[in-house]
Amino acid sequence: MAQIIPLSEGSYTIDATKEFIPFDITTDHLQQRNRGSLLVEIQPFLLITDKDYLLLDTGLGFSTPQGNWQLHQNLMNHGIDPSSVTKVLMSHLHKDHTGGISFKNEKTGERELGFPDAVYYVNKDEMKYALAHDGKSYVSEEFSLLKEAKNVIFTGNEGTIDGYIDYRVTGGHCPYHQAFWIRDENKTYFFGGDVAPQLSQMKNRFIAKYDYDGRRSMELRQQYAEQGTKEKWTFLFYHDIKTPFLQLSTLRK
Repeated sequence: MAQIIPLSEGSYTIDATKEFIPFDITTDHLQQRNRGSLLVEIQPFLLITDKDYLLLDTGLGFSTPQGNWQLHQNLMNHGIDPSSVTKVLMSHLHKDHTGGISFKNEKTGERELGFPDAVYYVNKDEMKYALAHDGKSYVSEEFSLLKEAKNVIFTGNEGTIDGYIDYRVTGGHCPYHQAFWIRDENKTYFFGGDVAPQLSQMKNRFIAKYDYDGRRSMELRQQYAEQGTKEKWTFLFYHDIKTPFLQLSTLRK
């Protein structure tokens, strides 16, 4: 059975400015934030299988108060050497998912990949779209070096990686968003990125204004909830404050 390690970078609120503001759930109040603010967790995952150390999205790329790169520090806190990561699977390239793709070397001033020994998997059309829409949601500085990197595989609409990781372009949250199904020892681990970001969204039908195609995202959530419950997928929720991962079928017995 695969081992799931949530790599939480904390809770944040975000509004129309697209700025992520730290939120302490024990002391802060959402009502005191700007109108329309959403409360989200930022939570990449490490999934350890028989074949790989899989990193699912890369967080905000922030540093700890001690000056350490948070994503690397979170891995080390779990006894994982960052160089152990073998594959980095990217659902899409919005800035809250890509900050840990690269970092700036303070000595050279150049940006370097955060996981130079891993293979990055990025949708080819999402890469083009993100570079063309550099701005509030996309920060090309974080991921543009992937264009020339040798350890990057640009994926198409759907396919399979090493015989056990399926990927498919879903659209919805952004035009070329993709989801991953990792199958290990007859179990399926589903990472839906921002088309399945929180447990509550899998239970309720609504159209989110922050999605590129809100209706598409709503339909996908319903589809994945029904199929995943039937087939006993384990869902990995990137933005859930309380429930990082869960097998939905346990809620419907």
